[in-house]
Amino acid sequence: MTHRWLLPLILAFSLPAFAAPPPIADSGSASDDAAAGSGVDRAAQPEPVVENEADDLPPGARILDTIVVSGVQPGPGMWKVSRDGRVLWVLGTLSPLPNRMEWNSLEVERRIAAAGVLLMPPRVTMTAEGAGLGGLFLVPSLMKARNNPEGELLEDVLPAADYARWQRLKAMYLGRDRGVEKRRPFLAAMELRDKAFDRAGLSWRDVVGRAVRRAAKRADVPVEQPAVSLVIEDARAAVKEFRQSGIDDLACFRTTLDQVENDLDTLALRANAWAIGDLATLEALPYADNAKACTDALLGTGLARSRGFSDLPARVEAAWLAAAEKALATHAESVAVLPMARVVGERGYLRALAAKGYAVEAPAPE
Repeated sequence: MTHRWLLPLILAFSLPAFAAPPPIADSGSASDDAAAGSGVDRAAQPEPVVENEADDLPPGARILDTIVVSGVQPGPGMWKVSRDGRVLWVLGTLSPLPNRMEWNSLEVERRIAAAGVLLMPPRVTMTAEGAGLGGLFLVPSLMKARNNPEGELLEDVLPAADYARWQRLKAMYLGRDRGVEKRRPFLAAMELRDKAFDRAGLSWRDVVGRAVRRAAKRADVPVEQPAVSLVIEDARAAVKEFRQSGIDDLACFRTTLDQVENDLDTLALRANAWAIGDLATLEALPYADNAKACTDALLGTGLARSRGFSDLPARVEAAWLAAAEKALATHAESVAVLPMARVVGERGYLRALAAKGYAVEAPAPE
């Protein structure tokens, strides 16, 4: 799968059907259902089961030194944000996670059952004016927008050294796929990364989102999702503009390949750390984070600037903070789910709440 956040954001400029979903989608599998309702007590947890997922790597691919956990795992503790006796419990999520892991969600389910509201991660919703029949006739143009303008191939648009590196990694993970050679560099790199994650036993499977929504439904707790709404005027023109425009996505391309080439071990360790609730290790592991480079590339396009989308991350943060403060002012207890990068670190939303005078407490070490 292509990145859940970045690709829909750009493609949605011209088609409502591709409106950006929440970072945690309401989807899952039977194993998610079992994890959500397992009722397994954290204290009764078995030791993590580890399996070597790298045995199926294609010839020439590097075999991971790190093995990924499987079986039922506790996940991390929750951050506590409080003021005047009211509490917002925040669960940080991570992607990708171990493919065969099931999450013991009992502790979070208990918090949700006592909550007045469950806040899901913020999302961007997009509507297109002038799309006609819900944008049906724009689908062919939209699919072409994934490719380089004027029909160039990756070999034509990438520096020689970057293309040689791409070819080597592509042979390992994508084989003889010719269609990907037409893609814009950042999309080609994400296809490669997703395949590498899959081979390494890492998955985008939405373990958390489905479980918390079901817990809220069972407890009759309202679910809210802060949203920033964007309206695309003249969708046909937007599609044409994006198809013909270039994207300065070389930095995004390179950092994404860095993840594939150098950071699969680290990403597996991060996934393991989330699964077993080891937040200290999770925060201490450095890796090539491509999110900022890719977001900057996409929001720096002429289309994004002309439509007023360049400040989108700040608007999304403001929407979530407003919802969080409302929850804290209204309910004795609330629960929120956020990507870990929005919980801790320089771009963490909890820092903004702390700056407003809220008390923020990290989970106690396991």
